[in-house]
Amino acid sequence: MKHVGKMKSNSARVVVVYRTLPDDPYNCLVVGTQGLGDSYHDSLMSLIEHDATQNANELADALASRRFPDGSVMLSYLHIHGHLKKVATSSVMMTPDSQTSIPLSELNQLIATQKGMDLEDLAVTPEGQTTKPKKPKASSDSNSGFDLTPAEMRSRADALYKEAAKLRKDADALDPPKSKKKTTAEAE
Repeated sequence: MKHVGKMKSNSARVVVVYRTLPDDPYNCLVVGTQGLGDSYHDSLMSLIEHDATQNANELADALASRRFPDGSVMLSYLHIHGHLKKVATSSVMMTPDSQTSIPLSELNQLIATQKGMDLEDLAVTPEGQTTKPKKPKASSDSNSGFDLTPAEMRSRADALYKEAAKLRKDADALDPPKSKKKTTAEAE
């Protein structure tokens, strides 16, 4: 499962809220799941299991818009109650499944390389943009795509692909597509 890991030092379970921080690509923000009450823990884990959360680049995006059972916004609650902890990315082992384990520092480097950017540029700012775009944008209201860096184009394409796949899945659930197999009467 995405966003889930454990600390190298003591195997404590954590969820990674931000994989990197602006101007600090070697640290991340995590929440220790054992420090949460049962209803908060269960709500957090339920959110993480949700398809939209699994498709989110950062867990914080989902936490900022969802609420715990007491009505508090998840991200705000975790911050106010001191559950967000800054730790080194090299001290977190990501565990997407029971057989896979990779240091967050290596995962971040792989993601940055895949997106065609430097590790330092991977952090997200409050506006949702990378911290240091490779090239200045020509125009903020142009939709042509030519004012984006290659990494931004790839990121946008990935997001659109995931959104299209989800919309296709939702549409198929509401109205299953007709079978492409022809009956013997139609074939003749």
